[in-house]
Amino acid sequence: MAVANPKELKSQNGNRTAERVIEVVEEARVLTGAQITCAALEAEGVTTAFGYPGGAVIPFYDAFPTANLHHILVRFEQWAAMAAAAYARVTGQVGVCIATSGPGATNLVTGLADAMLDSVPIVAITGQVIQPLIGRDAFQEVDIQGITLPVTKHNYAVQRIEDIAPTIKEAFHIARSGRPGPVLVDIPKNLFSERAAYSPVEFKGRRGYQPSLVPNMRQVRLAAEMINKAEKPLIMAGHGIMISGGEAEFHEFVEKTGMPVAFTLLGQGCFPESHPQALGLMGMHGHKHVNAALGECDLLVNIGARFDDRATGKIAGFAPKAKVVHVDIDPAEIGKNVRTDVPVVGDAREALKLMLEEVQPRQHSEWRGWIESQRNRVLEAALEDYPEWPEPYTIIKAIRKATNGEAIVTTDVGQHQMWTAQHYGFDYPNRWLTSGGLGTMGYGLPSAVGAKVGRPDLEVWTVVGDGGFQMSFNELATAAQEKLDINVAVINNGYLGMVRQWQDLFHSKNYSEVEILGPDFVKLAEAFGCTGIRVTKHEEIAPAIERARSINGPVVIDFVIEPEANVYPMVPPGASNSDMVHERFDQNEL
Repeated sequence: MAVANPKELKSQNGNRTAERVIEVVEEARVLTGAQITCAALEAEGVTTAFGYPGGAVIPFYDAFPTANLHHILVRFEQWAAMAAAAYARVTGQVGVCIATSGPGATNLVTGLADAMLDSVPIVAITGQVIQPLIGRDAFQEVDIQGITLPVTKHNYAVQRIEDIAPTIKEAFHIARSGRPGPVLVDIPKNLFSERAAYSPVEFKGRRGYQPSLVPNMRQVRLAAEMINKAEKPLIMAGHGIMISGGEAEFHEFVEKTGMPVAFTLLGQGCFPESHPQALGLMGMHGHKHVNAALGECDLLVNIGARFDDRATGKIAGFAPKAKVVHVDIDPAEIGKNVRTDVPVVGDAREALKLMLEEVQPRQHSEWRGWIESQRNRVLEAALEDYPEWPEPYTIIKAIRKATNGEAIVTTDVGQHQMWTAQHYGFDYPNRWLTSGGLGTMGYGLPSAVGAKVGRPDLEVWTVVGDGGFQMSFNELATAAQEKLDINVAVINNGYLGMVRQWQDLFHSKNYSEVEILGPDFVKLAEAFGCTGIRVTKHEEIAPAIERARSINGPVVIDFVIEPEANVYPMVPPGASNSDMVHERFDQNEL
């Protein structure tokens, strides 16, 4: 925070004594609530915030020009929360977003819910109407604390200026500790303008909030005993491995135990997919051999993942022959969806450290060989065929080849998301960003903005559908204003593709309200001051990608694909993972 400069004071008032100058400097420690808020953020190591100003936070924004904070002006508050979450995932820090009262605050709700389901640490600061008007239905007043209660890990309504700094300190601790998640701090407008003494605060703990990090050793030994005895074990690798920072320990654990690894959607990247023990994606759009392994394994070791329905399929048919070990920091997840034989409650990294000392070296060559024999060779051969339209998976593989698999890749939600998850092959942690639990369309571009701000040293691509992109393409303006080098790959089929696919397969091709008219994406990009490229043939894919990579600034590539291309393989709704299909089918076959 800027304070009075003694030299400046002396030059303006030459007759003042040194003692008086020192007194004025000490008085400058009395700050406005806005300055205190900025100082509290700086004390947490915050350098960047994503937000949108408005009436209730105007006094807060008064402090930004003198604070060491870079503010990213998004074009919609929901995308501020998504960008902050992406920033958090690629940096390992807590993301920060800001919104005004009323609609500004309510626009954050979807982003908060997204971060809650995917366990991402963000702190949202919202303005509130002045305290005398609270409860009187004032202009732009909503009970944002009540509204966000179900979609935040915790939230606060600050009542006194003296509480601002301690509240922000506690909010950051709660957001980043245990199972991470979003925390909201609501501050009335008048508190931003009031003045009070400020000094950095120390967090002394919160009674009743003590997440378990180190698991019970008895449970660790029981888990290790089951791992040592299993003949067909399988690891279910989740996002919690990366949240804990346990990638190195996990790598050692996998190689020591010889167990093959199946990834949840958000678990991809915790272990190199190019490794011989890495099987690939499991679940609804997972690979055939991965779901086959789930059906035959005699032990399933879930590390850092929820048993989400998109991963398990029909619970009754999920890993039917397996005992289950579940390692998770959140005890509420143990046994919630899938029966657990050995629960290990604690941080994934801490659990892996302890299990490494207890497990025996194994190879499981025969088991891994059987899994390899289950690969769908026909499907893999089909990936080499190039039809009239650019094939979606060919586009994804071309991006992978051009970037050497080292880029950060974000997506929207839909068919393109599954093609990317299936075919990019993630070898690095925290470079695959997608909306998992909430499945939020529009996530792709704002998450790419947050990722590029957080890791400017890495190449960033976002793969989006023409439907989801139309929800958030206004963030091209943010990317252009911030001069961010982001590449946008639009998989354009003229439909809300995943909905159309379900209508195709399960509703007799009744394409109700899914045909979507889009703009000329090349002209749209140019209107925002970005570069636009269109691709309509296979041979144009690689040159377009290389051209985009050579341009310093936002680039949009419009990949026009077969309108009715479907994502396969697929587990039909209500079916077991073992019932996945690889082509169009008759519902009567199920």
